Amino acid sequence: MRSLRMRILLAVLVLTAAAVGGWQLLPSEQGNGKTIVVGTTDSITSLDPAGAYDAGSWALFSNVYQSLLTYEPGGIQPVPDAATSCSFDAGSLTTYRCTLREGLTFPSGRQVTAQDVKFSFDRVKKINSDVGPAALLSTLASVDAKGLKVTFHLASPDATWPFKVATGAGSIVDSERYPAGVLRTDSGVDGTGPYTLTSYDKGSSAQLSPNSHYKGAAKTAGNPVELRYYADPKALNTAWEAKEVQVATRQLPPDILAGLNPSDPGKRVSEADSSDIRNLYFNTRKDSPLHDTRVRRAIAWLIDRERLAATVYDGTVDPLYSLIPTGLVGHTTSFFDAYPKRDADKARELLTEAGVELPVRFTYGYGTGSGTVAQEAKEIKRQLEESGLFRVTVKGYKWTDFQKRWATGKLDAYAVGWVADYPDPDTFAGPLVGTDGTMNTGYSSKAVDRLIKSSQQYADRGRAADDFRTLQEDIAEDVPAIPLWQSKEYVVTSEDVGGGQYLTDGSGVFRLWTLNWI
Repeated sequence: MRSLRMRILLAVLVLTAAAVGGWQLLPSEQGNGKTIVVGTTDSITSLDPAGAYDAGSWALFSNVYQSLLTYEPGGIQPVPDAATSCSFDAGSLTTYRCTLREGLTFPSGRQVTAQDVKFSFDRVKKINSDVGPAALLSTLASVDAKGLKVTFHLASPDATWPFKVATGAGSIVDSERYPAGVLRTDSGVDGTGPYTLTSYDKGSSAQLSPNSHYKGAAKTAGNPVELRYYADPKALNTAWEAKEVQVATRQLPPDILAGLNPSDPGKRVSEADSSDIRNLYFNTRKDSPLHDTRVRRAIAWLIDRERLAATVYDGTVDPLYSLIPTGLVGHTTSFFDAYPKRDADKARELLTEAGVELPVRFTYGYGTGSGTVAQEAKEIKRQLEESGLFRVTVKGYKWTDFQKRWATGKLDAYAVGWVADYPDPDTFAGPLVGTDGTMNTGYSSKAVDRLIKSSQQYADRGRAADDFRTLQEDIAEDVPAIPLWQSKEYVVTSEDVGGGQYLTDGSGVFRLWTLNWI
């Protein structure tokens, strides 16, 4: 699910706190108690960490829940948050131990215990929501809790486990307020993050107040924040121009983004390369018209990413030819190597060889409200139908409906953006193309699964590069997904609001507490 274009990652697997007592939030010097309004087109799937695995939900989780570990701004190594220290046992990548901070309290005033941490991880796996993050915890075999000690037992060596602990999947919930076997469905949140959720209007807004009882990695309290959710980029831009929001992020319309200038008066613009990507996924099951690998390869021969980036996105995204984005360990150009230029003749040869009836007909779904997805779908439909080889039925769905449709195999093809869960290429492997991955394409490859497991055994993440390169070659051959583009990261704030450059940085953390009045 987040996003600076990152340098080669060297994960430090022994994590210790700079101060055992942790930090309690101190008032920001710039804070005057006035609410900062943040606008976004992201959506909230669920307020329950066991029931959401998407950028909008996890952005909120970063602020109202706490994980054992987190990331400091610009950091690529997890640091303690609800924990004072975490580490693998010496010589082992299958036993991971954390010590919980003392004095953490839920909104009820009850002390947080190691049993709450165990409960939180166990229920994610037990509930196993079809739109939840259980797939991210696939290597977790069991959790022990005693006193302030939490021990994770992994089914196989997983050097990326600290990264996963630091995600929204590791959010700690109150075991007395969340049912063990089903999702919580009210509008309440009982976490220990830097903010408390004071009110929530689904699809409209979330009101957040600084949590004075917070202890963790964040060092200063932010201002009160209101998150406002807009139906599409045009609506967000209208709100921005009307000065109804002081911060706009994810996403303004492409033509507006293309025209942004850091020197423009009246606004502050933060622009950075990112590892946010968008892929086109295929239902590979036997009853799907895209079941035959040759049909999916034919589509790969017809996709024109350069035109897509230039026309639909006004150059605010870069064409992507690999599952792992530019800047991460293992990035390649596997799809460019396999399909170097648009070629309708090669596509026709594959379809003739497959013996399918032409044109091949299939449905293409997308989630409405996020980015310029309707125009993107129209352009991809045009590119495929221009060849005369395909007939595509395009339909947009509201986000939660869209998620359930792809999660239950009701769509033949679907385009989904992916924001990195953590700063490691592993987040672009198992969750996207591993057996039982969150994209639910029906694709399963023993070779790919072996490569995913093999890549997880290296504490020195640079040593996993060969596994990731081979994995991407396999994906370009089997085509369960086609990479489309890699985006830049934009945060726009009014001239009297600072801290926008720290709001998001590729670590998966959305730091509302860094925003301040100037």
